[in-house]
Amino acid sequence: MRRFRVRRPRPPRTRTGRRRLVQVVVAVCVLALLPATWLRLTTDDRLRTTADVPRTDVAVVFGAGLWDGEPSPYLAHRLAAAAGLYRAGRVEVILVTGDNSREDYDEPDAMRAYLTRHGVPDARIVSDYAGFDTWDSCVRARKIFGVDRAVLISQGFHIRRAVALCRTAGVSSYGVGVDDRHDVTWYYGSVRELFAAGKAALDAVLRPDPRFLGPREPGVERALADARAPAAPE
Repeated sequence: MRRFRVRRPRPPRTRTGRRRLVQVVVAVCVLALLPATWLRLTTDDRLRTTADVPRTDVAVVFGAGLWDGEPSPYLAHRLAAAAGLYRAGRVEVILVTGDNSREDYDEPDAMRAYLTRHGVPDARIVSDYAGFDTWDSCVRARKIFGVDRAVLISQGFHIRRAVALCRTAGVSSYGVGVDDRHDVTWYYGSVRELFAAGKAALDAVLRPDPRFLGPREPGVERALADARAPAAPE
């Protein structure tokens, strides 16, 4: 029986070949880092904290997963920040956007329940059930819910991408990056953002339609009207 040897790629033997290999590796690294650099350069002046973010009518909270039907710790931190802004009078309406692609998985309703338990009236919360990714959430906020200015709330490793994509979608925004302990999830999210930045750059250039668009919804407009209505006499 004849045995076949697997040939391994050999490194270049000549100085010119090694130089070209180094140039290719450097070029690939530069191209990989360009989207992340774009995000940083275009969003530095739009990042704020919960203490100094300008007053804005609408806050947008992006989904971040459920644990046994309840918001994950990372999502709970985002929602807590949004509830704090509402109680401080910095925002009037909160748009929660997340995944409800399966019957047994409903991020927006879990987010709504969390907010109502933390002092946000149900009438001031609007749900987007088709926020399957950041780009979809931003486009739907503008085209479906009519939001053109907002405070965006997410973790620090994600907020730059959210601000950049919402700006591309027509939503002028400030971003609040919620602090979290640097655990395994935080490091995973930070590394994942390097790859997600590339998709974000493509979305910004190609501007694809969301997975689901649908008809215009008046939820944000109604919630703002409710917020501005004079209080009924006691």
